[in-house]
Amino acid sequence: MYVFITILIVIAAILLTLLVLVQNSKGGGLAAGFASGNQVMGAPRTADFLEKATWTLIAIIVFFSIAATGFVKGNQIAAEQQSAIQVEEAPDAQPAAEMPAPEAD
Repeated sequence: MYVFITILIVIAAILLTLLVLVQNSKGGGLAAGFASGNQVMGAPRTADFLEKATWTLIAIIVFFSIAATGFVKGNQIAAEQQSAIQVEEAPDAQPAAEMPAPEAD
């Protein structure tokens, strides 16, 4: 599950990078290609969409990062519990050395 979440984080990061590269801080970028104001995806709407998509991808990356941390800590706790169980069982698994019976005087 950790690997799957890591892959999702990488995909979201790549998409976020592409979105940031498409945007231009001075009003250019993808929004500059739609100069007409009466189009469905005109400049203001394109900029709004890109901004919302950017914030959504940031939120997804944060959420998956926290989830991945939870899976790592959960795996560590499970491994510690498993090793504690093995340590408790280890002395019982080995036969105890027989001690000679005390001699009666």
